[in-house]
Amino acid sequence: MVEVNFGKQHDRPFVLQKNRQLLAVRSHAGTQLAQTLCCESAHAALEGCELLLHVEDADVQIFKLPGHSDASQRKALLRELPDVRFAGSVLVDPITQEPVLYTENIFLKFIDSLKATECMVILQALGLMIKQQVPYAKNAFFVHHPATHGIDICTLTSEWLERDEIEYCHPELLRQGQRRAIHANQWHLKKTTVTYQVEIDASANVEAAHELAQGEGIVIAVIDDAFDIDHPEFSGEGKVVGAKNFDRRNAKGGPRPLNALERHGTAAAGVACANGEDGASGVAPKASLMPLKLTKPLGARAEADAFFWAADQGADVISCSWGPAEGHWADPADPRHTQVFPLAASTRLAIEYAATKGRNGKGCVIFFGAGNGNECADNDGYSSHPHVIAVGACNDQNRRSAYSDYGKSLWCCFPSGDQKHPDPKFKPATSIPQTRGIRTTDLSAKFAAATLPAYTDTFSGTSSACPGAAGIAALVLGVNPELDRSAVRQILADCCDKIGHPDDGPRGQYDENGHSHYYGHGRLNALRAVHLALERKTNAG
Repeated sequence: MVEVNFGKQHDRPFVLQKNRQLLAVRSHAGTQLAQTLCCESAHAALEGCELLLHVEDADVQIFKLPGHSDASQRKALLRELPDVRFAGSVLVDPITQEPVLYTENIFLKFIDSLKATECMVILQALGLMIKQQVPYAKNAFFVHHPATHGIDICTLTSEWLERDEIEYCHPELLRQGQRRAIHANQWHLKKTTVTYQVEIDASANVEAAHELAQGEGIVIAVIDDAFDIDHPEFSGEGKVVGAKNFDRRNAKGGPRPLNALERHGTAAAGVACANGEDGASGVAPKASLMPLKLTKPLGARAEADAFFWAADQGADVISCSWGPAEGHWADPADPRHTQVFPLAASTRLAIEYAATKGRNGKGCVIFFGAGNGNECADNDGYSSHPHVIAVGACNDQNRRSAYSDYGKSLWCCFPSGDQKHPDPKFKPATSIPQTRGIRTTDLSAKFAAATLPAYTDTFSGTSSACPGAAGIAALVLGVNPELDRSAVRQILADCCDKIGHPDDGPRGQYDENGHSHYYGHGRLNALRAVHLALERKTNAG
């Protein structure tokens, strides 16, 4: 067993274990692993192995060894290859057995009272090389210890965390994340008649709010896989601002997709702020879009950098429709439902920086999709962060979508698609969904075989709900930009419609504070949110 602590000295660590049936191989910087493994020695070492995972940006491949295989001999063969940097066992989550990769990067933060010169003296004494002095936290660095390799990095960082001068210290751990999608219809914006003349009255009352606000002057940063920023719905002067690609291997390409598989960010951005000139309107159509491409695994250094960049480049609102892998929403026996996913100290500090230092100290309003596992969002270190607004999904029947996560950390919900549960006894979604999902932007013909402009009617999950809520925050700030993050958060609670159904049971009930485990404070009402923002402006004047 290996212990890693993302918290402070006396916080509880989490445990990982070695899986000796898995083999990780990584090449030296500047070399291509695929080419390295094309020789006879590599073929012999990997004979009979199954490729399970390829983390492209770190250029790491994970293989499953055949049963009763001699792992030590295979590792020895690979380590003899001149371009192989690492070949060894893989750490896994003990509950789900999912791989957890570690790099040789270390996140280290000294206590705030230490002087810069004192930090440098300790770093030198420990034999550490600075890779980055991070801008979102005082006395914080990503460092490298040239003399330490492999799993020893976990032991070393645990020892250093015992020092009184060190506040956080852990290896950079990488896990595969998951986008929050499930798989002319803008029923989420207004009362709408859809297919077969079915009238849907389950919107967030956005169209009515557009009479007063459309997000003018507000910047929504969307952190996601890629963005078709040439799409007509993102055109116009000042529409796209501060774009950046945090993927080291293809940074020159900007935030655009590499292929048709990278389409999630385009859809999410459209829900938030598509112009609405051709085929789909965003919740805040006149807000600017800051597209930040991030396809690295969870916990990577670039993840924290993206939050700092958003705040530093002027984002008012940040939308994140991704998070840890989840259990299957319709399978209550899936062990991932109970998995606790801690947040790396680097990411946690970067989120706190954006939430407290962004918008000239008023704080960026940060949203995460609560998740699509039909499980407790409180176990998710991202959506349960106290500076984050966790958004659930509700359906066209004014009820929780069957997959939507719940819990104390859920703040509100926004209309999205739904799935019919295979078990008729399942109560939160007994009605058959009348819509296929949310209409929003999709990749244009440049990236996929489609006719311009490109749209989809099937975007769904809390992936869609999250940017919808972010769009409402943009409407609120558009009419009252002096509001701080906490005030916006409270307005989003106070504006909600208390939806639900008696079949929801205790989790669907609202407590004395107006909060429900299934719905948070309820479904967002954009018009009411704008009115509340204007009232605060009048009272402040």
